[in-house]
Amino acid sequence: MRRRYPLHLHISTLFLGLILVVCAVLGGIGYKLSRDLLEASASDLTTRIGRQALAEMQHLIEPAEMATRLLSLQRLTGASSLSERLDSLEFLRQALDSSAALSSLYVGYANGDFFLFGRIGHGSESEASRVPAGATYVVQSIENTAGDVRGHFLYFDAALRKLRDDLRPDYAAAYDPRQRPWYTQGLASSTQIKTPPYLFFSSGKVGTTLANRAADGRSVVGADILLHTLGQTLAGQKATPGSQMVLVNSQGYALAHEEHSRLLLSSVASDGRPSLARIDQLGVPALVPLLETVRNMAGTATRTLRVEAGGSIWRASVSPLRLEGVPPLYLVAAIPEDELMAGALKLIHHSALATLAVLLCTIPLTWLLARSISRSLGSLANEAEAIRHFEFSQPINVESSIKEVGQLALTMDQMKRTIRRFLDISHAVAAEQNFDRLLPRLLGDTLSASAAHAGVLYLAEGQQLNPAVALSADGSPLAGRLPSLTLTACGPLLDAALAAGAARAAPLEPGDRSRLGFAAAELPDLSHAIAVPLLNRQAELVGAMLLLCATATDDSRLSFVQALSGAAAVSLESKALIKAQKDLFEAFIQLIAAAIDAKSPYTGGHCARVPELTKMLARAACAADSGPYRDFQLSEDDWEAVHVAAWLHDCGKVTTPEYVVDKATKLETIHDRLHEVRTRFEVLKRDAQIACLQAIANGDNAQSARQRLAVEWQQIDDDFAFVAACNEGGEYMPPESIDRLQAIARRTWLRTLDDRIGISQEEKLRKAATPAATLPVVEPLLADRPEHRIARPARDGLADDDPRGFRMPVPALLYNRGELYNLSVGRGTLSEEERYKINEHIVQTLIMLWQLPFPRHLKHVPDIAGGHHEKMDGSGYPRRLRGDEMNPLARMMAIADIFEALTAIDRPYKKGKTLSEAIAIMSRMQQEQHIDADLFALFLRSGVYLDYARAFMRPEQIDAVDIDRVLGRR
Repeated sequence: MRRRYPLHLHISTLFLGLILVVCAVLGGIGYKLSRDLLEASASDLTTRIGRQALAEMQHLIEPAEMATRLLSLQRLTGASSLSERLDSLEFLRQALDSSAALSSLYVGYANGDFFLFGRIGHGSESEASRVPAGATYVVQSIENTAGDVRGHFLYFDAALRKLRDDLRPDYAAAYDPRQRPWYTQGLASSTQIKTPPYLFFSSGKVGTTLANRAADGRSVVGADILLHTLGQTLAGQKATPGSQMVLVNSQGYALAHEEHSRLLLSSVASDGRPSLARIDQLGVPALVPLLETVRNMAGTATRTLRVEAGGSIWRASVSPLRLEGVPPLYLVAAIPEDELMAGALKLIHHSALATLAVLLCTIPLTWLLARSISRSLGSLANEAEAIRHFEFSQPINVESSIKEVGQLALTMDQMKRTIRRFLDISHAVAAEQNFDRLLPRLLGDTLSASAAHAGVLYLAEGQQLNPAVALSADGSPLAGRLPSLTLTACGPLLDAALAAGAARAAPLEPGDRSRLGFAAAELPDLSHAIAVPLLNRQAELVGAMLLLCATATDDSRLSFVQALSGAAAVSLESKALIKAQKDLFEAFIQLIAAAIDAKSPYTGGHCARVPELTKMLARAACAADSGPYRDFQLSEDDWEAVHVAAWLHDCGKVTTPEYVVDKATKLETIHDRLHEVRTRFEVLKRDAQIACLQAIANGDNAQSARQRLAVEWQQIDDDFAFVAACNEGGEYMPPESIDRLQAIARRTWLRTLDDRIGISQEEKLRKAATPAATLPVVEPLLADRPEHRIARPARDGLADDDPRGFRMPVPALLYNRGELYNLSVGRGTLSEEERYKINEHIVQTLIMLWQLPFPRHLKHVPDIAGGHHEKMDGSGYPRRLRGDEMNPLARMMAIADIFEALTAIDRPYKKGKTLSEAIAIMSRMQQEQHIDADLFALFLRSGVYLDYARAFMRPEQIDAVDIDRVLGRR
């Protein structure tokens, strides 16, 4: 039985075979025509380039010829003095500017006078060094008056303003125009003469001279044309980058080339002057064979030839350049054949690629076309399979000449679009994290999906529906303020939908428009509406949507809106719960921060101000368009992390005892123990008084006894005043003060009362460590007693290899309340143990934050909050992180924490510093690598410090700051 094949295979084979035959025929014809065209165009192109170059040369020289003829008729030729000749400068400038090849115009007189007007830059190098700044033109003058020969060089700017007049006797002595060839030949000829190209006397450059005898026959006008300008013109005529063009004379000597340095041979002629190079001495292999061609030209028409040199094929042409009055010159052009034909070869290559691309594109298109003709039903089956797998990325575009197949394809496409739109809206709503942005997104997507023209989203609160968002179909907010609705009086349509718990569509009555507030909102005249209740998983009302349409809503659209509203309600409920949790979390954060600030007046409003300053600096870093932070940006999640970390950066202070934070004197604990010490001094004074009275009673001289008492009392008062002064604390405690304290401490007093009654159980336990003394007992005036030493619990210690990374030296004792020990504190009022307790708040901050189950986007909160006491050089605490190990936001918070502490005005123990004082301190800190120098510079240059000062500091604190001086002009 004969094997059968599908129709689409027959169609594909026929079309592909036909395409292959047509492409093969067209490709063969195109290749042959392109090859013939390239061979013909190569010769034509070299000839055309020669003609264009010849025309350009003639175009440059002809204005110079005309300028020379006109100048021979001017009064300048008869002027007898320099001043008269200078009157013609404007004419000379215009004549000089008429040709780019013209370098100078001059007149030689019968009496030996000479007047030249030329451009600056065409003289010798020695002359160029004498030119004043701003000079554009030069006048060279020789005047011969009664045997007195004077030479002048006059320099002028572009506006012909004289800049300088140099007297040049050397020039006048060395130059006589009457002896120059151009003068003798021009004087002898009634027509314009041209000299063969030669090296100019003044500049050592190749050029030619034009000359005309003046009308009165007593002077000769000349013009110099530098052939290096022709070299520039030749360079502009190059057909390809590797082309070579050179102007030669009939002997083959090169007169103009794009590289002027090639024209002069390094060796010199017999007269000591440089000589011109021949065409075969230019260092271009392709030009060497053309020397004989040039010599054999004899003024004939352009000749083209093919040259092989240096392993390459060149297309060359030699064109005569016929100039009146001089032997013929020749323009030689040589073009590499591979460059000349590169464009055509590229065209052939592209044509072949295009043909291949057409084939590659045609094969699948032909195959798809054949399959679409014969298998439209199969395509619909595939589309149904895609829908079953939830693949909705492509619409159904199946077309068929069969009516039923076309209708089926249209119905399936509409079904696919509906499902895809439903899923897209559900995914978009579920992905939106911000509750305030979710509401307009939810309403806008519903309007788009339902083809409604406007709508309002209400949120349920108690027995009311409050309008949250009102939008038109283009996404713009509706004008006016819509009223809240009572659940029992929302209008017939919305009441019916709420009662049924399902979407309802009906014409919108005029009374409903007024009751719902649509008239005030200036909505278009829309006559139909869809009311959609939003119910959560427990079938509780969380809100409602009212959609306005211009026409009645069909059942399919109403069903779609009903299905969409269910998913929207669930998402709305979820996002509302998330928002409520975030709000609660935010309230806890601010509650903790407020409690810390309220706990001690020594912190003031620190926990509330540091977040503001940190965010200000972070915004400045995001806005930076240069410097190390030009690429720094924060996402919405990052900003939330900054906010949480900044508000919780000192949360560990809740564990710091108030009496440590508030300790204002060295002996202060719960109370200031100086009062107890004062009582001991009072006892000493009473003991001294009793001893005095006893001495008098025993017969001593009363006056002497009282004098001794007064001296002793004065000493006791002085000692107590010294102890009280030490108790206040300061920046430095000198060794002699420590010695005096120890001497005072050695004084004794008599205690007659038991010190172990009426005290706390904890203090009794500490005193029980030593046996009780027998009363009365003599004790030192100031003492470091065993019960003053409070042991540190083992859980409070930090190992050297602490797994959390803490690297803080921990004092052996939890507290040392020894009186002499505390009074001997060298700086401030805090002992080593108390200072550690203050610093330990950052350890507790990290421990507390590490224990919180932060979501992924807030996982860096502990590092940000717990790093603001670290330093760039690694000497900070608690983990001794270096700058490159710190989160950039932690470095920002460090600056904010320091600046706020320095300038705060609500601390009872200090006065807030001025801007200049605070910034000077922070400048030293950045020099000592305590804070980030780049961030500190950004803090100043962005003006963050000033914005914060205006918001949180007193006017008298805000003074001028020289930022450049502070930053050392970074």
